[in-house]
Amino acid sequence: MAGSELKDDEDEDTKTTDWQYPLAFTCKRHNEAIEGGNTITQTWRMKERMKTVSVALVICLNVGVDPPDIMKTTPCARLECWIDPLAMPSQKALEAIGANLQKQYERWQPRARYKQTLDPTVEEVKKLCTSLRRNAKEERVLFHYNGHGVPKPTTNGEIWVFNRMYTQYIPLSIFDLQTWMGAPSIYVYDCSNAGVIVDLFKQFAEQQEKDYEQLNSQYRQSQQGLHMLPPPPNFRNCIQLAACSADQILPMNPDLPADIFTSCLTTPIKIALRWFVMQNNNNSLVPKVTLDSIDKIPGQLNDRRTMLGELNWIFTAITDTIAWNTLPRELFQKLFRQDLLVASLFRNFLLAERIMRSYDCTPVSSPALPPTYQHPMWQ
Repeated sequence: MAGSELKDDEDEDTKTTDWQYPLAFTCKRHNEAIEGGNTITQTWRMKERMKTVSVALVICLNVGVDPPDIMKTTPCARLECWIDPLAMPSQKALEAIGANLQKQYERWQPRARYKQTLDPTVEEVKKLCTSLRRNAKEERVLFHYNGHGVPKPTTNGEIWVFNRMYTQYIPLSIFDLQTWMGAPSIYVYDCSNAGVIVDLFKQFAEQQEKDYEQLNSQYRQSQQGLHMLPPPPNFRNCIQLAACSADQILPMNPDLPADIFTSCLTTPIKIALRWFVMQNNNNSLVPKVTLDSIDKIPGQLNDRRTMLGELNWIFTAITDTIAWNTLPRELFQKLFRQDLLVASLFRNFLLAERIMRSYDCTPVSSPALPPTYQHPMWQ
């Protein structure tokens, strides 16, 4: 009885209070506890970040000696990293090109550790790659290969370097390069027939996995199942950027740099403006802009208050928008939001595709991207 009287008193108090509210707020739904919807919140921000902490710059030019399998035109594209290698002694030119290439990469990732090897042997490449991987630990390493002074990559999955006396071209297996570089890694191939490397890289990655499984099985049997080998590098997550498809030759137009792919990846504003002027011979839009005046644009790339900085900001906005509207979301997040250097290279790769296709050259990437060279944002 006492309990029911207490309940009646509470109801009476509630009624006494409720009459003071406007009629619209006396409904039950206004007095119930508010609970949010039981949904899974998704965010566009990347949870996993990664850095490219080490960069290997492998330059095989052998200045003054043309490789035997490519017949060059006369005149021919000559500039390497915007330097004419024939305008100075060969060794001095090689060192200047290496220094310039490093500076061009440093604009995009100034904190990375850079190491050059110029006209190297197989052992020198191995020493460089294993050293950078050891210091990078679980972070990403970049391998840049300029093969303009050696034969084209082979269908057996080999690129070329030199012997110690520079009297022979020596093959370097991509399988071995994978082993030295480990993972995660990103590879840039600036040479003719570069697409063949991308295809064979995937085959070698599968072979590495099979070899590991076989070795691990034998190891467990010898250890009676008590121990397992540490997991192998995940080569499937490696990124590749190649200057052209298999069986294609790099452009030889003398008005273009010989390393046009590297120019697109590392100096996009300069090559984009140069290409635009060359494509618009009548210059009706900007009649006073010439190839010479492009080099005189003032400012710094990282300072938007300057003309060069504003152009770079506009270019970044355009390429980011193209990628966002074209790529699957997961691929966009992986390539354009996870690693600053990788994001910059892939934005610039979109430019490389647009420019180099106009010279019958098709850059290749892994993961492969949908075609963007005719996207309306380029206009």
